[in-house]
Order: sequence, then C-alpha cells, then structure tokens
Amino acid sequence: MRKGDFSELAVFIAVAEEGSFTRAAAKLGLSQSALSYAVRMLEQRLGLRLISRTTRSLSLTDAGERLLLSLRPAFDHIDSEIAAITALRDKPAGTIRITTFRHAARMVLWPALVKLLPEYPDINVEINVDEGLTDIVAGRFDAGIRLGEQVQKDMVAIRVSPDIRMAVVGSPSYFANRKAPETPRDLSEHNCIGYRQSTGGGLYAWEFERDGIELEVRVNGPLVLNDNELLENAALDGLGLAYTFESQVSQHIADGRLIRVLEDWCQPFSGYHLYYPSRRQHTPAFHLLIEALRCRG
Repeated sequence: MRKGDFSELAVFIAVAEEGSFTRAAAKLGLSQSALSYAVRMLEQRLGLRLISRTTRSLSLTDAGERLLLSLRPAFDHIDSEIAAITALRDKPAGTIRITTFRHAARMVLWPALVKLLPEYPDINVEINVDEGLTDIVAGRFDAGIRLGEQVQKDMVAIRVSPDIRMAVVGSPSYFANRKAPETPRDLSEHNCIGYRQSTGGGLYAWEFERDGIELEVRVNGPLVLNDNELLENAALDGLGLAYTFESQVSQHIADGRLIRVLEDWCQPFSGYHLYYPSRRQHTPAFHLLIEALRCRG
C-alpha cells in the first residue's frame, strides 16, 4: 500500500463514523472537497463503491461496512500505541476513568489513590460509582473493578483484593428480646433488611454455605434499601438484621455496636478484580494505577 493510502483510509473512517462529510471535515480540519476527493480516490483504487451519497445523507455500502469493521480496531490500536509512546516523553500524566461498586471504591480504590495521586499530580482519576454491571467499552471507561465472578472472560483481570466475606449483623437492642438465628432457615423469624439490586431490580437473596451445603434465603422485613451505607445504618439503629460486607462492619462488631450471627455459614468468595479490554495498551499512568491496586497478599 502506498503512503498516501493511509490518509485516505483515515478520511474514510472519519466520514463513516460521523455520517457526514461536513462533520468529518470539521473533525479533521480539512475541506469537504479534500475529503470527497480522498474517498473518491480510495474507491477508484479498490474498484468498489464504499459510500452511497445523496444530497441529504450518506450511507455505507456492504463493502464500506466491511472495510470499516476491519479498519477501526487497527486504527484504534495505532492511536493507543502512539498515546503510550508519547506519554513516555514526560512524567506519567493523563486521565483514567474507572467504574466500580461503592464498597470497592471505599475499600480498594480509595486507599490506593490516597497514596498514588500526591506523588503524581499530573494523573487525574475519574471514578464512576455504579452498583450495576457497566459496559466499560460502551461507557468509554479505561477499566472497571468488580468481583472476580462478574468479570467477562474476554477481559484482562488483575486481583486487587483478598477474598471477601459477608456478615449477618444486628444491634444489641435488636437482639434484646430475640433469639439469635442458629441456621439460615431461622431468618424467617426475624426482621431482615432487604437489598434491592440495581441490575434487574430484584431483591437480593442472602447466600450461605457450610459443609458443602449452599442455601439462598429470600428474607422478609419492614425495610428495603439499595445502598450499603444505609443498610449498615439501619442495622446500627436496631431496625433489623443486615447482610453486608464483613469489612464494612468489622469495626462495629469489635466495638460491640453490632452482633454477628451465622458466621460459620458465611464462606469467603473471590475478591475484587481490576479489568480492562485485552487490546488496551498501558500508558505509564495506567501502569502505575495497576501496580498501586495489585493485591500481593
């Protein structure tokens, strides 16, 4: 392929993605006539019509669609490589966008950023707290942090936390006139604080396991929430039993503000992982974030 063909391919991608010669010309800083000429030369060289034009709109032909699908990943890769190489000139800099759960943001991401950001003031991190399973590619995020079991198989995943355990807790005032549950089935006799899932909107079933026996218990109670901090506060205020992350309530348990029950039914499970598309090229800033988060325990 001749050197000039690459610029024609770049012009074709811009026109195809913008759906307009006018918008593509503004994006590339070129005239519409120059763009039209480049696309026309590319079509003549290939011997194929790539774009169907009318006075009001344009659309890709089948050949154009196929060419765009093959070119876009290649040009994205080139852009990523150039960005990574350019970043080597200077100290680590740039913006990193991450989506994660509130609990992971507090327990994993935040402690790492507190140490990292003061040392590298040119690195900016944008955190999007979302209890749902965000598509990081569609949302244009650089990475996400989720439980290992939730990470898609086509992603690169790096463990950033030890295994996690859940805890069933209630306040001393709640247990003042109630017998503590001895098995998960005893929860039917208790006021349990429900959790409404962001994904799908269903009520979360409490999950238990002991001696190879797995149970899912659909609890009932006077209160349903969709925020873990409110769940913690409700338990502290004696409104019922809460099923939440052990790390979130461990200090309250140690201080005697909460009483833990069914501990032997709460087994550890895979912890949090940082994940990102396999084709992503590491900039120095992104590499530093990975190392700051990487779980070494």
